[in-house]
Amino acid sequence: MVDTEPLSVGVVRESAPGERRVALVPKAVERLVKRGLRVVVEPGAGEGALIADAAFEAAGASLGNAWSARILLKVAPPSAAETARLSPGTILIGFLKPLSDVDGITALAGAGVTAFAMESIPRITRAQAMDALSSQSSVAGYRAVLRAAETLPRFFPMLTTAAGTVPPAKVLVLGAGVAGLQALATAKRLGAQTTGYDVRPEVAEQVRSVGAHWLDLGIEAVGEGGYARELTEEERAEQQRRLTEAITKFDVVITTALVPGRRAPTLVTAEAVRGMPAGGVVVDLAGESGGNCELTEPGRDIVAHEVTICSPLNLPAEMPWHASELYARNLTELIELMVDSEGRLALDFSDEVLAAACVAGQEKGEG
Repeated sequence: MVDTEPLSVGVVRESAPGERRVALVPKAVERLVKRGLRVVVEPGAGEGALIADAAFEAAGASLGNAWSARILLKVAPPSAAETARLSPGTILIGFLKPLSDVDGITALAGAGVTAFAMESIPRITRAQAMDALSSQSSVAGYRAVLRAAETLPRFFPMLTTAAGTVPPAKVLVLGAGVAGLQALATAKRLGAQTTGYDVRPEVAEQVRSVGAHWLDLGIEAVGEGGYARELTEEERAEQQRRLTEAITKFDVVITTALVPGRRAPTLVTAEAVRGMPAGGVVVDLAGESGGNCELTEPGRDIVAHEVTICSPLNLPAEMPWHASELYARNLTELIELMVDSEGRLALDFSDEVLAAACVAGQEKGEG
């Protein structure tokens, strides 16, 4: 499919509570403009990420009604009111929650929108630069450790002082994906004694590569697409028993385990929390999917059995400058896959990346 009309790309201001990221940054705007695209930015779109309108203009964008652009870029899924603003034929790109917000995807299809979900980018070598889940998970893993260090009433590093030696904090990270590995690396930099666990045994070397110990519980659950498969009931019970025993030896537990389209697995039981040292911290990054901790209250910090359980829902939005920069790179790479050498729209649904990412629209599945 080739479009001969001049191609416009719109960047809108995010409306979701607490969302401070913006879909493009000036550097990305410059790159798209050089490809012959016209970028329109809604006034104030970069305010949450501390990017002034003037910076977008200096990069070659114009300020105006971004909602009328042929390609519309977002971070968070559009609200019902925002979906109503989209014109038939619009190409929407963003985090769209295709597995959990079926009604939203249906509404986009009904509006005549062709929607591409960044969550659905296949995890293949050719698409690594478009992998927004990984780029934002890296931010989340980093921020999770900072949250834990701020909350823990102990030092992270070992300190040798005239008053005696302070031992390092012991940090366990459950889930060794991008967020988990970043959390391990960050905790190590802060001086903690780090240990990682995952049901996929092949990531053990990756855990060790960031200076962490590997917690081997003897349970494997290798799934498709780089994710863990869901454990059987028997495997889950045995995993929890072994984890409960292990968790009581750590000051901090950071959980990152997710199964796409399903409730997050429970890894940290109430019994495990009860056995942790007083003042311990659990940072649960799976709160949006129900949480990995049995006592998690999504979006809240609570104290149970003298342990603080934190469940932040959008950590990347807490570091909007670099989170936006990384996300903008992901979007730019995807957009460049959609246009030809002259900057015209050329959607090729025989391309496995576009075919997998397209979650709504008449073109879905055509090749």
